Amino acid sequence: MDKKEANGEVMRFNEETQEKDQQVTEEGEEPPLPLMALNHVPGLCRNVEESTAFYTKVLGFVLIERPQAFDLDGAWLFNYGVGIHLVQSKDEDRLPESDRLDPMDNHVSFQCGNMEEMERKLKSLNVKYLKRTVEDEENGTSPLTNSSPTTQMGS
Repeated sequence: MDKKEANGEVMRFNEETQEKDQQVTEEGEEPPLPLMALNHVPGLCRNVEESTAFYTKVLGFVLIERPQAFDLDGAWLFNYGVGIHLVQSKDEDRLPESDRLDPMDNHVSFQCGNMEEMERKLKSLNVKYLKRTVEDEENGTSPLTNSSPTTQMGS
């Protein structure tokens, strides 16, 4: 997926969601809030450039145009129907230790189609991760919790 395709996917998703929101609810039912989708997940970074490289080269995200309203040192990324907004930290004391992995802390989780391939790639790039097995009735899943080199959110 390139930058133009990623921007187009965001726009198409927003249009489809607006159409669904316009459908009439059953009589007497309170309509839901007019939410369209989760827009993005923020990630406070020690180094935006290193984090951007991690999310693009390791996880396959695409760097997209940042909204004009945001005058922050950061980057916007998109793929898999998810937006990530990386923001440069001005106070590194607010960030957790960079080598600590804790699945009970703030994190982002992804499903993958081939766990062995994912593990091989992470190992080849020296990315620290934890593997925990979660059984699913339809298909067993083994989420990997890993952390970008410089963000407070894992993936």
